[in-house]
Amino acid sequence: MKINTILDSAMPSGRRSLRLCNAFGFSILKCQTNIYGGFQELKSWKYKTIWRTLRHRSNIILAFACSLLLVGCQSTPPPVGMSVKIERVVNGQSVEVIDNAKQPPLLERLRLIGVEAPDMKQRPWGHKAQERLEQLIGGQPVILESDEETKDRYERRLAYLWRDRVLLNETLIREGYALFVPRSPNNKYDQRLSRAQEEARLMGRGIWNPKQPMRLSPSEFRRQYR
Repeated sequence: MKINTILDSAMPSGRRSLRLCNAFGFSILKCQTNIYGGFQELKSWKYKTIWRTLRHRSNIILAFACSLLLVGCQSTPPPVGMSVKIERVVNGQSVEVIDNAKQPPLLERLRLIGVEAPDMKQRPWGHKAQERLEQLIGGQPVILESDEETKDRYERRLAYLWRDRVLLNETLIREGYALFVPRSPNNKYDQRLSRAQEEARLMGRGIWNPKQPMRLSPSEFRRQYR
């Protein structure tokens, strides 16, 4: 059976996706060929079922990976906001900055939009998220980009954090250090954050690691233990 026939039957848009990211798609096709070569001699229903499952999953991963490559090739406009120095990383979703607009300057708590990091009491994920955010900031100035609402009900400033044109909110979620939780009307980067979470979940990173998953969301944990 030809590989093109396999792809056409499993995913009609496979050829178009492979043309758009042929370098990555070639490696997936080679992997699929090797898998099928090992199973083609097995006639039992059991092994045919296993092969169909593997083929289906590999096609899903191929389509998702190609979509990520296409998104990554799109140019991202530079963020618009003000540059600040982070004074302290409180946890994986909050930092403290100096508000120089007030006299005398005051420390102000800032919450990352779309990010719900593990509670600090959720070990080991809470401390890992805090440490990772500290590493991403690296003691360097960051850009604060606002959305529709600039403050939450607790008077914390709401913003996206950028460093060297990298969206730190997205990085935390993609690496599995935090959950994506949409907060309308602040939805400027919802699609990016949602894709980042799907990638982390599929790859089993951080809180999505099947060997050590975070079984309660931060909000569920706080309701249960506070």
